[in-house]
Amino acid sequence: MRSFSPRMAARALWQMRVRRRPFVLSHGINARCNLSCSFCEYWRRPGIEMSTPQILHMLDEAHDFGIGVYNAWTVEPLLREDLPEILSHAKHLGLTTSLITNGLLLLKRADELADLDLLSVSVDGIKSYKELRGIDLQDVLEGIRAAQQAGHEILMNCVVSGKNVGELEDLVHLAESLGCRISFEPMHESFGIEEKVWGSLRIRNIPAYETALDRLIEMKRSGAPIINSVTYLKMIRDLEPRFNCHASDIILHVAADGSVDCCRVHQEPLGNVSEGLAKVWQSSQERRRKIVQGCEGCLFFGYVENSLLYEFVPEVLSHYEWI
Repeated sequence: MRSFSPRMAARALWQMRVRRRPFVLSHGINARCNLSCSFCEYWRRPGIEMSTPQILHMLDEAHDFGIGVYNAWTVEPLLREDLPEILSHAKHLGLTTSLITNGLLLLKRADELADLDLLSVSVDGIKSYKELRGIDLQDVLEGIRAAQQAGHEILMNCVVSGKNVGELEDLVHLAESLGCRISFEPMHESFGIEEKVWGSLRIRNIPAYETALDRLIEMKRSGAPIINSVTYLKMIRDLEPRFNCHASDIILHVAADGSVDCCRVHQEPLGNVSEGLAKVWQSSQERRRKIVQGCEGCLFFGYVENSLLYEFVPEVLSHYEWI
């Protein structure tokens, strides 16, 4: 297991700013999930999944294109039986391998993830967890412990909503007690979800939310294992995306069926990996530029922090830990 470093940040900047190519391949590796969280759009639209040979070929092309990170996520990566083979291939090519999971299958499959560098587990609450995810938190914590016993360092990632805003400090303490790091980002109200769901999750007590984020900033400065930058934490405290988004220049997004999208917010197909990654990237430059120009902005952790890295923000450059 390894986290990011100034050397990795330098490599990322060379690829993004000098070569003008993405550094991360973000792959929605399947179209299935073992949960049905009310706020998630992805499990509601099952569809075609790329075959193992198609994915391995995509990884070969990604390596040739200079991509340094392969991130497998959504809907639930651990449901793919061929996941170890995919990670092994990416690792053999020299890519840093990353995985985002709900954690429910870690107890069963943690020993199969020897070629994984970065393991993120979604933990959105303590008392509120079952209401948010529909399962017992203890089941996920057992999976985290199993993954740690298998040699993995864990990042707990928390999506902040009106349901868990009072538990953020407790989540940091939980991460500390488990020997994990933790990240936070505010919930993004995506399309395709009923308004009554967002109404139940939306942050309404803004003063309490701001106080909770100020406490996270204080804890971060005191050495708590929060990987978000203070710059980012202040931004999400104020719920204002004060940054120039470079997500479409940094990250190449591939859906389960192989379609290439601009980003998680703008899921407009720009092409398909069957056409060749380099070709799709080059042919979609103008369309991606127009999409970004018309975007109102978001506060997704990976987009903000990596855009700040892209713009040489000193704090992010010196403490670049996770993609």
